[in-house]
Amino acid sequence: MAKISRRMRALYEKVDSEQTYQPLEAVALLKDTATAKFTESAEAHIRLGIDPKYTDQQLRTTVALPKGTGQDVRVAVIARGEKVNEASEAGANMAGSEELIEEISKGMMDFDVLVATPDMMPKVAKLGRVLGPRGLMPSPKGGTVTFDLAQAIAAFKAGKLEFRADRTGIVHVMFGKVSFSPEDLLENLKALQETIDRNRPSGAKGRFWRTVSISATMGPSISVDVQALRDLKLSEVISQST
Repeated sequence: MAKISRRMRALYEKVDSEQTYQPLEAVALLKDTATAKFTESAEAHIRLGIDPKYTDQQLRTTVALPKGTGQDVRVAVIARGEKVNEASEAGANMAGSEELIEEISKGMMDFDVLVATPDMMPKVAKLGRVLGPRGLMPSPKGGTVTFDLAQAIAAFKAGKLEFRADRTGIVHVMFGKVSFSPEDLLENLKALQETIDRNRPSGAKGRFWRTVSISATMGPSISVDVQALRDLKLSEVISQST
């Protein structure tokens, strides 16, 4: 068994593993358990009552975090002709056509989001083995296959994230930085919850929400009261931050 560091032992003592915390209390505790020497991310791990091996129980969508991600998001664009220049002028970190596809196929991954125009998708398809496992393959559902490059680039840089449920039905999403206020983190977490509810797969039967846990990157897991989070009014969250 791996040895638990003194730092982690101290953090585990702050969190009652048998307790389910109220949403605001949970994000405040998350901040209190972020003691690493770098600015940690706030992560949500949500277990849903779905079996993604069935197509009508898969979840893949995007969320626009109202308080942003706290990260400098690098956007790459695959397009052709004038669309390449349009992407660069709109703030893409890199833009190109076949030459960019070739670089990616050789292992270049200096980006967080890859956007492609629909006419380039037949060529991008060959990158499936490289991009798929990393969750970077462009898709219309994720808003990363579009001719409206300026809008897509602006949205992803402002805090839009694409996410999906993994093969076990768990959603893993970074919803901010521990440097955010508890109210801002809660507003982002609430936006994530509402997005998942709006995109509930048609084949999901029975209890959809199973568990919600949050943590700092290097911190312990904190269980959140699912029903309290779903019942929370966004206006209440915003009023708490003003």
